[in-house]
Amino acid sequence: MQLRLIRNNQKLSKVKLFFKSKPVRKAAAQVINFTIIGDSHVGYGNGLSIYKSLLSKAVKTGNKKFVIFGGDNKHGSTGTAADVDYKAFKDVARGILGTKNIPFKASIGNWEDNTRVLFKKYLGNVLGQMNFPGTNGKVKYVWLDNAPGKFSFASINLLKKLDPNFYYIIDCHWPLKVKGITVDPTHVLSQNETDHFFNAIPSNVRNNIIAIFTHHAHTFYEKLTNIYPGFTKTKFYVCGCSGAYQCKCSSSGCGRGYYEAALTINNNQFNLTVKGVKS
Repeated sequence: MQLRLIRNNQKLSKVKLFFKSKPVRKAAAQVINFTIIGDSHVGYGNGLSIYKSLLSKAVKTGNKKFVIFGGDNKHGSTGTAADVDYKAFKDVARGILGTKNIPFKASIGNWEDNTRVLFKKYLGNVLGQMNFPGTNGKVKYVWLDNAPGKFSFASINLLKKLDPNFYYIIDCHWPLKVKGITVDPTHVLSQNETDHFFNAIPSNVRNNIIAIFTHHAHTFYEKLTNIYPGFTKTKFYVCGCSGAYQCKCSSSGCGRGYYEAALTINNNQFNLTVKGVKS
């Protein structure tokens, strides 16, 4: 309501003017679909063909905006053989994802720890931070180096500098030792390394960690709440069964596969749903 003063015969009178305000249209929720593939182990058995088949299937539908490769992208080759395996991995990724304009990023795994020069040649830096595709910079993607079973100094330093003005999805190869984890204990970080990781994240950022994806243990696993004290909203996943090498059964079933994820952004509220897809 608006009041207007009108002069009439030297007297001022108040006339009420009513008008309808236009309804505020709520912004539509934004959904970003992406895929997580871990432990392809190109160079072991028929790993290359399995990886190629799974990747093709993973991006065939759903308008995927990003693909996360979780380390051990190639197997244990070195020298010229490693060069061939890395090239084969990247050629498949470019051939399938390039035609769809889908970006990808690979973390470094334990089988790649001794071929870091070649990893960087074909797959880029072993750790870093970037805008998560499709989120207009609201969400950052962080990939870390814990290939030898512990986090590098640079990885921990990166975590310490996370900004509370953004939200984060994190990937690293070795799984963290979260409460209740049931994967092979020889394929999980020590409690000290796990504490090192979580304690490095500033307290005012902890509610902004949307999800942590890990790999290495050749199975599928998820824990969706209270993965560590102070991280009540963070979801935790293991996706380590996308190749020919030692795929094991788990409580969620058997078979090789990958994760499909959908990140929904609605008025600065972030919700992630993830499902395992078995081949």
